[in-house]
Amino acid sequence: MNILPKYGLLQFRNAARIYSKSITESLQLFKEETKFLKTSLFFSYKHDELEELDSAVNFLKGFGVLIYADYLLLDPGTTENPNTVTDKEIQQKTEEKIKDNKKFIFLATENAISSKRCKWELRYANTQKTKEHIAIFPIREDYTDYGGAEYLQKFPYIQKSEINPEGYDVKFPNGDVIELGAWLAS
Repeated sequence: MNILPKYGLLQFRNAARIYSKSITESLQLFKEETKFLKTSLFFSYKHDELEELDSAVNFLKGFGVLIYADYLLLDPGTTENPNTVTDKEIQQKTEEKIKDNKKFIFLATENAISSKRCKWELRYANTQKTKEHIAIFPIREDYTDYGGAEYLQKFPYIQKSEINPEGYDVKFPNGDVIELGAWLAS
């Protein structure tokens, strides 16, 4: 598996902006975007990896997609206590959003692949979508493969293009490759 280095992902943080924003401000901007003519995708990530989330969202926004990540729906001004939401309600909302969105991308950091919640989201997406609509976005501190995560190799994954040095592709387990923008639009 062609794994992207973490520093490569983090270069997208604030890359499209004239000035820097905090992670919270940056993610808030994505909540306000229009849904018009965009492919929707559910983005699965480890909840304490907000810098990686912000970087990945900035990266994917360049492809004109509408991203659902639960962090993007949180309202920082709300008086509602997040501790009053039950696990069952969270699970139902997650299931609904995975079904509603056309694509599913799993941000596979070292911590995310060991997260029970992330693994559950991937398994659930696999029951709701064909593998052609699921992709792994592998990110590591170094270029080594994930030990003990062989299940990830069953899914297509996002990689740096082997043909276009500026591009990205989705590579399928059978060896087929499609440009990332074309995959997102399909």
